[in-house]
Amino acid sequence: MSNKENNINGLVLAGGKSTRMGRDKGSIEWHGKEQQYYIADLLMTLCNEVFISKRIAEEQTNNNYEILTDTYTGIGPYGAILSAFKFNPTIAWLVVACDLPLLDKKTLEYLIKNRNLNSIATTFHSPHDNLPEPLITIWEPKSFSVLLSYLDNGFTCPRKVLIKNDNVHIIQPQNADALMNVNTPEDFTQAENIINKEKQLHNAR
Repeated sequence: MSNKENNINGLVLAGGKSTRMGRDKGSIEWHGKEQQYYIADLLMTLCNEVFISKRIAEEQTNNNYEILTDTYTGIGPYGAILSAFKFNPTIAWLVVACDLPLLDKKTLEYLIKNRNLNSIATTFHSPHDNLPEPLITIWEPKSFSVLLSYLDNGFTCPRKVLIKNDNVHIIQPQNADALMNVNTPEDFTQAENIINKEKQLHNAR
């Protein structure tokens, strides 16, 4: 399937404050480059256009990547998703957080393959907390008005939108580790151990 047939833009969420981690999660180099760029490169093979979401305008040091600054501010990832739809409300957005060091192309391809155009969103059921995973999700254009209506009612959590809305397509991941979020130094150590084991297995083949 070609990128144009997918009719999806990619959005890498890299505007968080990384308070619990103690350093910028988007700049951690899990795979030989900053994670925000690694995820963007994965999305570029699957999406029409790819943008890195930032809370505030900042000098871009890597001109190979487009930055999309939040126009809905102070509400975290929810604002980033709304800002993407404000930029282009006619296309679906594949939204991916930058704190997913084990995410791979196969997982993203599986999500796109199982996309339901009649739903407001297609997402994974997270095996880590048994809830829908809002930050590896294809948000369809029709979700823009839904997200705005929830915002008007005081909601600023994309996961709550997925939980409360009946028109969401939720699929089971093939690889549970791919959905692992790294938010703390303890998470970092766990993910690093998994990556190192995978490297050892690969080198032993």
